[in-house]
Order: sequence, then structure tokens, then C-alpha cells
Amino acid sequence: MQPLPQDFLTKLARLHELSPEQEEAFVARFSRQGDVDAIAESLHISPGAFRTRMSGVYKRFSIGGKSPNKVPKLNHFLIQKYQASNPTSTPQTPTHELEIDTLVQEIRQKIKPSIQKDCGTMKVLDMTQLIGLKDIYTKVNILEKVIGRRRLGINELMQGCNLDVESFDRLGFGKVKEERIPGLEAVQKYDKLMVLGKPGAGKTTFLNYLAIQCTKSKVLTDKVPIFITLKQFAETQNQPSLTTYINQIFDNGNVTENQVSAILQHGRGLILLDGLDEVREEDADRVLTQIQAFTEDYDTNTFIITCRIAAREYTFEKFTDVEVDDFDDKQIRTFATKWFQAKQSDLADYFIEQLEDNEPIKELASNPLLLTLLCIEFEDSGEFPANRAELYSRAIHTLLRKWDAKRRIVREQVYKKLSVQRKEDLLSEVAFATFEQGEYLFKQRDIEQYIADYIRNLPDAKTDPDALLLDSEAVLKSIEAQHGLLVERARGIYSFSHLTFHEYFTAKWFVYHADWQGLVEHLTEVRWREVFIIAVEMSLNANDLLILMKQQIDAIILDDEQLYQYLLRCAPNKTLKGDVQYNSLVVREYYETWTWLLSFNKNKCFNTPQINVLRRYYQANKLLMDCLNSSCAVSPEVRQEIEKNLLLPIPEIEKRKSHAN
Repeated sequence: MQPLPQDFLTKLARLHELSPEQEEAFVARFSRQGDVDAIAESLHISPGAFRTRMSGVYKRFSIGGKSPNKVPKLNHFLIQKYQASNPTSTPQTPTHELEIDTLVQEIRQKIKPSIQKDCGTMKVLDMTQLIGLKDIYTKVNILEKVIGRRRLGINELMQGCNLDVESFDRLGFGKVKEERIPGLEAVQKYDKLMVLGKPGAGKTTFLNYLAIQCTKSKVLTDKVPIFITLKQFAETQNQPSLTTYINQIFDNGNVTENQVSAILQHGRGLILLDGLDEVREEDADRVLTQIQAFTEDYDTNTFIITCRIAAREYTFEKFTDVEVDDFDDKQIRTFATKWFQAKQSDLADYFIEQLEDNEPIKELASNPLLLTLLCIEFEDSGEFPANRAELYSRAIHTLLRKWDAKRRIVREQVYKKLSVQRKEDLLSEVAFATFEQGEYLFKQRDIEQYIADYIRNLPDAKTDPDALLLDSEAVLKSIEAQHGLLVERARGIYSFSHLTFHEYFTAKWFVYHADWQGLVEHLTEVRWREVFIIAVEMSLNANDLLILMKQQIDAIILDDEQLYQYLLRCAPNKTLKGDVQYNSLVVREYYETWTWLLSFNKNKCFNTPQINVLRRYYQANKLLMDCLNSSCAVSPEVRQEIEKNLLLPIPEIEKRKSHAN
């Protein structure tokens, strides 16, 4: 806003019979640069008191309408008055749309190099070199309904999902069935957006892309992008106002304060406020006040704020809350193709092929940050790590520690005794308790009780149950906001962000407690398959678990004498091949044996319950083979014993050993 002479303003104030307090506020508001807070501070009054005085000023000048629009209206009136009384001393502020359009184009050209420098490249996780945003950017989609605010029950969320069947679509579990629109469409549809998203969802990347596209006149062609990292703003020395900070940004681009003021007064700013959740707790109230005041003073501009889901309960009037959606298959393919092309690698198609063959890993790829991790891991060796447990551990480490650490973000710890390691232990307890019960979605009060039960045993824990539950709610929200390992699927209903993580932490519980007997009780349940594979890979020595699995498998057919005798007659000829390694020959012979066994029933030798037993026996043996074929630590002796006697029950093995001796 172009300042006007104080003597001119004083005359008008007295002409309109303003009180001394109103006159002081009126002259200060229109004779100097700065936002409401800065001007109020210079007058040694509160911003609230300043606004009260200005309300009286607007009444005296007969300026009506909504509060944020009153400033430009009165400013326009004052400029007209000044021009009429001083035709040779017109303030050098653009007043016509044509002049403003020209100014927008001029400023865009001036700031384009700095926007490209600040927003045009990225380096995340363990990347050794910068990569161009244009080389890997994948268009995001926006959910117009924040999923955690839906009023749905667990039965509604689980509709169509049966994790106990072999054909269960694990990739469909947890997928949002809500309308979504392209990110750019959302920006053009709403002039004030609060963009929420899980950690690593691509919120900052989206704002970077918007800033660059705006300078290139490819989106919001009548706007000037103003990109502000809120953490940097909050920690700037001397704590400048938001208006002063913006002027400092543009000063480096040789843009004057008058030009910035003209852009803001005419609603031509695209104000991009990134990372509200990254502001330190001690700075939060001040920053929120600044944003509230700024958006009121310059209401006609376009504003986009990004923030993690569940970070805090922020309420900005006139803002529309939306959420960044997970990547779908098309977006995953686009990102991966661009990534490997940018790295001058031909691995993209093979990466996608391997991803399609491994659904638990593919689940993680729906998160852009974890997809980046997968690309980096694949780029290093040309394939995914043989040990999936290690890969999942690195993904969890990325969310628990690395992502914030790489960006030097220190977040408030809501519970001082809850270290990262203890958070993992806590998540293991939650995972075991819920997975054991077949609960993939759980009510907030239930998970808070699990958390309360855990933190009750920590040093200096509170003993009052109500206080513990309050702490547990804070812990839950911090794990959701800071790490994204738990997410709110609907109002008051939570789950792990990926089924893969639920399985990982469940396996971690069994490994920590070495409760192999408890684990093998679930050997024939399809939904436990990944838990077994992760557990054997995570174990320092998987011998005991594998032997117990073999014993549990044999128990499946020992109660049926007909099946037992049939396997004794058929299996040895196919499985006892001497000292062979676990390789394609063993696998092929196993499948040949099984095909033969089932095809034998064409003569209806077995009834339906017996066929079901045989199928469970087959699936359990297949799981045992897959565990052996993983990168688990197992002794050569145990491996060889299982391979040689895959379909031979242990009692018969012991009998033959005793006869041989």
C-alpha cells in the first residue's frame, strides 16, 4: 500500500471528525508500510485495540462491507482525494488493472531465478546429488474430504475386505473411496487452502511445483508466487512481521516495497506458506497470529498453507481443508519412470515388474517419500534387498528418525521418556494386541488404552488413570503427526498406515519375546503369512521357529490315519532325494508331488474335509519353503533336514532314523 502524506491524512481525519485515538490510528495506517501488528506496536497498543479504533474510522468514512475489504476501499478513496487535491503529486502506485498486470509480469521475471534456485531442485534421504524437480515431479491428487474426519464405522470401512481369504486384495485395504481432484484444479477452485497430508506425502514438493509453474505463467497466470518456509520465518532474527519478511524476500530480487504492496493490495499474490507443523512450539502462537492477521489484511490474495495431519487443531476462517491423496498405480509408475530416467538408468520397467510381484513392498510405494526410498534401494543393487525385514526397518527408520533429522527439524516431545526405541516397542505392543484379535481398524479409545498400559511402566509415569489417558492421547497424535505410522481412517478410528507395518511390528513382538509357540498356532491362517516371513528374517537364528513350523505342519495330518498313511506311501518317493540344496529342483519336485496328490482325488478317495486338510497342509508347507527361501539365518543342518523331508511327517522321520541306527 502506497503511503500518503501525514498532513493530508490529518486534514481528512479532522474533516471527518475522528477522535484523537482514531486519528492516530488512521494516519499511522495509511502513512507508512507494515501490517497491523507492526503499526499497533509502533503506537504502543495491542492489535485488537488498533482494529477497534479502525472500525470507528471506517464508520466515519462510510466504508461498509467485510472487514478485510475495508482497507483497500478506504485506500482507493484516499488516493482519489489526494489526486484531486494534488494533480502533480500522484502516488506512484498502479491503480488500473492494466498497470497491475504489467507489474505482475515484471516481478515474475525478476524473481524467476530465485524461485528456480529455491524450489527447482530437491535432495532427500540418502541422495548424494541434487535432482531437478521437473525431472521427477508427479502430479498429486487432492481429497476434498479429509479422511480422518469422515463419520464412518469400522464395518463400513472394512466392507469388502476379508483378510482371511487367500485372494484378499491387501492393496485395496485402507484405500480411500472418496472423490479426488488434481492438485492444480483444487488450487484454481479454492483461493484459500489448508493442504494436509501424512509425512512424506509430497506437500512441500507440491508447493515448489506451484511456485515454479506460476512464474512460468502456466498456472494462476495473474499471480506472483511468494514462497515462505514457516520454520525459517519463525526463527528469523528480530522476529519480523510477515509483511516485513516478505519485503525482505523480494528485496533480494530488486522488487520495491511499494511494488510488493501494490501486488498484495490488488490481490495478486499467491502466498505459499509451507510446513506449519514444523514451527517450534515456542513460536507457534506468534506465527499463527501473524498468519491470521495477514490473511485478514490481504484477504483478496490466494493462500495455500501446508501442514501434517493431526499436527494441531488449526482453525483458519475461510480456508478449505483438503488432503493430499496417496499415489495410485499410475502415479507410482510415472514417478519411478522419471526417477530412473533422471538417473540415466534403464531399471524403471524392472523396478515396476518387481513391485507388482511383491504386494507388501508395493503398499509402501503409495507414499512418495517411501517410494523414493525404494527407488534408492533398488538403484544401488538392481533389485530389492533379499531381506524384506531390513527394508521395512529402513522405511520405519526413515519415518521415525531420518526425515526430520535430514531437514534439521526438532519436534516437541509430548512424553519425554518415550524415546524412538520405546515408540517402536509401543507400536509392537499395539500391533500384536490388535493383529492377534484380527483387528486392523481400532477405536481411538482402545489404542489410547494400549498406550496408557505401556507408558504406565515407564520411569516417572503418572499413576492417575485419567492423566495417563490424557498423555496417551497426546502420544497417539504425535505418532500420527510426526511419523505417520498410525493414521486416522475415520473420526475416532485408527489403523497402521500400511498393513505391511502392522505385520512388521507384530513380527517384531514375537521375535522380541521369542514366543514361537504362540506364533506357529497361526501357521495355517492366510493373513499371518507375512508375519512368519518377516519373523524368520528378523531372527538372529531361525532354527527353533522353523523346526516348530515343521512340527505344527505335521500335526495337521496326524489325526487322519488315511491321509497319514497315504502321505507315507506317496511322499517318500518324491521327497527323499539325498543331499540336495534348496533350489529350483526341490521346488519343482515339491509342486509335482502336490499336483499328483490332489489329482489323485479324481477317484474321490478323499472327502471334502480331507481335501481341506490337504490344502491347509499344502499351504503350510509352501509357507515353510518360502521362509527357507528367504534370507533367514538358519543352520545348514536344519535347512537340509527340512528340505529332505518336506512332506514326510516328523514321527516317521524319527522312526526311520532309529531303524537306520
